[in-house]
Amino acid sequence: MSLKQFNPRMLILLAFMLVVAAWRIFLSKEATMSPLATFTPLGAMALFGGTYFSKSYKAVLFPLLTLWLSDIFLNRMVYYGEWRFFYEGFYWTYGSFALMALVAPWIIKKVNITNIVLAAFVATLIHWIGTSPGCFMVENSIYPKTWGGYFTSLWAAIPYERNFLVGTAVYSGILFGGFELLQKRYSLLQIAQPKA
Repeated sequence: MSLKQFNPRMLILLAFMLVVAAWRIFLSKEATMSPLATFTPLGAMALFGGTYFSKSYKAVLFPLLTLWLSDIFLNRMVYYGEWRFFYEGFYWTYGSFALMALVAPWIIKKVNITNIVLAAFVATLIHWIGTSPGCFMVENSIYPKTWGGYFTSLWAAIPYERNFLVGTAVYSGILFGGFELLQKRYSLLQIAQPKA
């Protein structure tokens, strides 16, 4: 790789996402199966990647990759005690996550508190509606496979989604705020560079 091809912006963006994915693993050991389990950086990772990576495949691929890698470690260390690449109903979570990354640049055209808070609400709504079928439609679901069962699963998810919203807002503040500060300090990371 030549020096001209080296893109420090992309490396810093990836580093930010990998650090919060590692933090997710650390926090999940303590909060397994409680509403605090959803106080994670997942929504923020999707919004962050979707906002700063200009190419849509990178905006979706890099957040999904960090989600997947952290899921593999969590499956081994917390949930199943074995190396599992995927879990039942994973596609609902991953599809929701990809959608969050895709809508992020439409909401966060300019990085400011208002847009980030709005994006956190939209990401939570996507997570709430998009991941509930994963709980409702899996083979050993506690909810009956009826509309009533689906709406019961949505209602039961409210405490989890409240924590997801708070986690998304807090971690978005850290990710976006941290990267914006770095961009102001180091011109190499500014948009004048080819976008990641």
